[in-house]
Amino acid sequence: MLLEGQRICTGNQEMTSKVKAKTGTPPKKEKQICPSFPLYTIQGQAALGRVQQGFRFNLLCVGETSLGKSTLVATLFNTRPSGAQASHLCPAVGLRAETHELRESNGALTLTVVSTVGFGDQVDREDGHLPIAAYIDAQFEAFLQEELRVPRVPATRPDSRLHACLYFLAPTGHSLRALDLCALRSLGSRVNVILLISKADTLSRAELQRFKARVTAKLAAQGVQLYRFPTDDKAAARLNAAMNKQLPFALVGTTDEVRVGGRLVRGRQYCWGPVEVENEEHCDLVKLREMLVCTNMEDLREQTHSRHYELYRRHRLRELGWADAGPGSGLPCPAEAKESEARRRQFLEACRRKEAELKQAFARRVKE
Repeated sequence: MLLEGQRICTGNQEMTSKVKAKTGTPPKKEKQICPSFPLYTIQGQAALGRVQQGFRFNLLCVGETSLGKSTLVATLFNTRPSGAQASHLCPAVGLRAETHELRESNGALTLTVVSTVGFGDQVDREDGHLPIAAYIDAQFEAFLQEELRVPRVPATRPDSRLHACLYFLAPTGHSLRALDLCALRSLGSRVNVILLISKADTLSRAELQRFKARVTAKLAAQGVQLYRFPTDDKAAARLNAAMNKQLPFALVGTTDEVRVGGRLVRGRQYCWGPVEVENEEHCDLVKLREMLVCTNMEDLREQTHSRHYELYRRHRLRELGWADAGPGSGLPCPAEAKESEARRRQFLEACRRKEAELKQAFARRVKE
């Protein structure tokens, strides 16, 4: 649009110079009006405001101990892995949160990584997913309570809702275990779950493809619905559709560097050769980074708010006694409001009876 407007203005200047050469008198200057409505400026203002505010992304990493969760996150976002290593002797499942401030040019990203500690290390692992689900619900509850307050100050309380969950599968080469099925069924309705195969360099290519097929078939047979990259956006529909077929992603995480062809790359060195973590022929780290950060981060945030949080909010308000005031009204009518309305009606009825009694007493006085 702007280029067309510039061409029009340039053409008018050429015509003006020709007229001036013929007549010898300077023509009257007229204000040039852009022929198109500058919608692009609104988009630029919105984008500039978002960049100045910065972005926040909360990531949940679920997996058994020693599957390389911290190392993979450090490899994915180019951060330092946490020095403390979890023990296999944890009596219960816990969660540990770390916040990283990532900056590049004029953009900033506040990344909060919540990792599980002791998941799958207990003898009775049937309820191992319950503390994780309770933590997710607690973040939804905190956001809901902030919304229900009369003076809301969102800037003082950052959004702690989890936008994505990286679920790490052990490279067994067989299929999903009962622990994984219970956890995925519980977490899939609360957060956007992306399946990963950790330490994929321990499997051959044929074993890896069979493992992926078995995992996908098991999820479909059990009716477990996980997050799928959106295909309704024309700009990324083809890429997301291709990446959906690659799930679960096979990953190798490391912060070590090896020399390959005279250059240093991140990877692992084996006796049969190196494994490069950023080589798509060796693992899917680049694909995960493209899907998670470059293409679908905003969709993950939107799905968290419009789908998972709305589902929790609806159930929670019904538990508190809230319901729609009428069909199509959209107005909340809690149980407390119903009781207040009943008390108001009783008070008005008592006032009417008192008024009638006073009128009767006044009439008797007048007759006397």
